[in-house]
Amino acid sequence: MRIGTHDGTFHCDEALACYMLKLVDEFKSSPIVRTRDKATLNELECVVDVGGVYDPQKLRFDHHQRGFFETFNTVKKTKLSSAGLVYKHFGRQVIESVLEQKIPEQDLEAVYNKVYASFIEEVDGIDNGIQQYDTDGPPKYERNSSLPSRVGRLNPSWDEKNPDYDGGFQKAMELTGSEFESTVRNVYHSWLPGKSILLDAIEERFKVHPSGEVLLLKRFCPWKSHLFDVEAELGFQAKYVIYLSSNAAADWRVQAVGVDESSFKLRKALPKPWRGLNEEELSAVAGIPDCVFTHMSGFIGGNRTVEGAIQMAAAAMDYSQADELAAAS
Repeated sequence: MRIGTHDGTFHCDEALACYMLKLVDEFKSSPIVRTRDKATLNELECVVDVGGVYDPQKLRFDHHQRGFFETFNTVKKTKLSSAGLVYKHFGRQVIESVLEQKIPEQDLEAVYNKVYASFIEEVDGIDNGIQQYDTDGPPKYERNSSLPSRVGRLNPSWDEKNPDYDGGFQKAMELTGSEFESTVRNVYHSWLPGKSILLDAIEERFKVHPSGEVLLLKRFCPWKSHLFDVEAELGFQAKYVIYLSSNAAADWRVQAVGVDESSFKLRKALPKPWRGLNEEELSAVAGIPDCVFTHMSGFIGGNRTVEGAIQMAAAAMDYSQADELAAAS
């Protein structure tokens, strides 16, 4: 079995696509042939990102042809690149290859979808020139540290006398593959187990605050991405999440929940009079002992005890715009 892709300047999507294919048993020893010669490509068993054909039965995975609108599933709207196409058809096998074990079907499906959303989709979107936000306004800053940007810098510079594109492509495969594998392992070993911790907190939420809108995690976990899915399933919304910031026993956090997973806009920020204050000054203003800080934006605060953190969340829940106006007068 041989894998074909185009020669010359390379991009993140085909480098990652080739790396993922070589994690699949049938392609592990496959050489990669970089060419745009149609006759040569037609002889190869698998071709990605070139050739103008998408046909998974024939192992053809190009996305540049007119009329191509394939997406990952019916929910996702981002058009797939060669990386997304390979992942769509081989992703489950690739995940088990990275983890070196068979995964229960339900867990495998969860990891498969999460890795696409948190890693592969960005590659698809950037390669296809899809804006991340629905706006025609100019960007407020440059984005040069993304994986596709770093892959692009592995290409030979325009004035190199003896450019080594194939050598650069090999480095691009190693770079994209390393970050892909790291994502898979993080999703499986860290993100996936976090859901059970969050569900326990949701079950106990009315013991923390009568509104049921304050969650207390018994141990830290990556809760944000799980929270919005679970909220949609259960039909409720949390305002604050309390968690132990580290393994230290005196480092509790109260974090305001955003309106969605990627938004900086908060459902209910911590009280304005607290913001930017620290230690004794904050405790005096809040009327709560052992306060540590409140961020200037009101998105997070700290307390040395869990009891203090719960009091901060409760006070923030009771704080209203009228209180803010009264404090200002």
